[in-house]
Amino acid sequence: MKTKQAVNPYMPSWEYVPDAEPHVVGDRVYVYGSHDIFNGLNFCLGDYVCWSAPVDDLGNWRYEGCIYKREQDPAAPRIRLTNGLAAPDMVQGPDGRFYLYYFMGGTKMISVAVCDEPAGKYEFYGYVKYSDGIAIGKKNEPFQFDPGIFMDDDGKLYLYTGFALAGNLILLDGSKPTEHGPMCFELDPSDMLTVLNGPSYIGVAGEKESIGTPYEGHSFLEASSMRKFNGTYYFIYSTMNSHELCYATSDSPVKGFQYGGILVSNGDVGFEGVPDVKHARCNTGNTHGSIIELNGKYFVFYHRHSNRKQSSRQAMAEEIRFEDGKFYQAEMTSCGLNGGPLEGKGSYPSYIACNLYGKKGTRFLSMIKHPKKGCPYLTQDGKDRESGPDQYIANMCDGALVGFKYFDLSETKEISVTVKGHAEGTLYVRTSENGEAIAEISISPSKELREFSSDIHVSGNKEALFFVFEGKGSFDFISFTLK
Repeated sequence: MKTKQAVNPYMPSWEYVPDAEPHVVGDRVYVYGSHDIFNGLNFCLGDYVCWSAPVDDLGNWRYEGCIYKREQDPAAPRIRLTNGLAAPDMVQGPDGRFYLYYFMGGTKMISVAVCDEPAGKYEFYGYVKYSDGIAIGKKNEPFQFDPGIFMDDDGKLYLYTGFALAGNLILLDGSKPTEHGPMCFELDPSDMLTVLNGPSYIGVAGEKESIGTPYEGHSFLEASSMRKFNGTYYFIYSTMNSHELCYATSDSPVKGFQYGGILVSNGDVGFEGVPDVKHARCNTGNTHGSIIELNGKYFVFYHRHSNRKQSSRQAMAEEIRFEDGKFYQAEMTSCGLNGGPLEGKGSYPSYIACNLYGKKGTRFLSMIKHPKKGCPYLTQDGKDRESGPDQYIANMCDGALVGFKYFDLSETKEISVTVKGHAEGTLYVRTSENGEAIAEISISPSKELREFSSDIHVSGNKEALFFVFEGKGSFDFISFTLK
């Protein structure tokens, strides 16, 4: 039974868990992902944590704790900064135990940990290996990365992995990226480690091979994930564009995959009215995720970026349309897993924004923070933490726009914002980015949190809210309240 509304990001705003692999075990959804540190110098610097929610209450996420520490892997390099725990995936073995497959920088191998529970304390188990005992990645194969693990209905076990950076670049550990898209290994389910067949290539094109094919412009980069719906295999991956998840389909788990389309972009690129990354509706960066089905509905999990750089990533999810075997690109929203618009009453934190940009638009983020000037951005005060005050939008300046989707405003009469800063001007509230204002909120300077309000004139039951500031100075946008 649903107990509260679901919003994006669906985990607390101080939690930075990207690369989500959602899995249903019993009556709960468990999410396995990397673990970023707020304002971290690199990706994946935290140990693995897990969150879960009831399948019928996707607004009620529970912290399951730290499930695996980097130091538990015997091959863990001494230096963490460039050798973090990257995107994991989980599968339940024939013995009923739960196996976590992961990649750690600096090892070249795919490691495995095991636990008797889906979100208990995992213990190191071993490395995926050939029958001669040599770990995959140690025979001069292409770079092992972002493992996706999948057990078919017939009990066969498949591992998907790879990184297809274009050109003939050599990676930091001396490995070469794959030129032929993702690799597949069939593993022995009796020990969950030993390769029976592979590596082979499943037909999802790398950049060079994509030219002149439906994959062109959406070729494989990383983030392998496999799902099966209605007898068809769906391979989910991040493309060379990096900001989008796409999918390919086949009637076999090991070959013949044909390009299907875009699932989601963390800048809504490819969605209605957003032709390319230069016109993204928020700052973009890499993404990684997958899909689950619950009671006939489908949900795509992915991540967004915050703090003006790529290494403070947060978990996001959207319901996605699925008809006649085809997925249609999902839109980034604030209501994500809610099953419909958010209520047109109550207070909402500003960090649930799904669109955010300044006069100069957005950018594809790097590992170095982009300048603040003219750009509103998501951030938090202080250092990385496991509780405490939430995120907010900083630097709301002249021309800044922040958007929230969607709300039932059929009975909403008043809107107020809680802000602080040195700004003076008007905050226009609209239901479309360039539409007529439905409210005008006067903003004046305040060193402390202060509430400003206005009547609202709209009556739709599924409306977006866009806040656009015109004036001098800038302010921190903490929250807004609908009455």
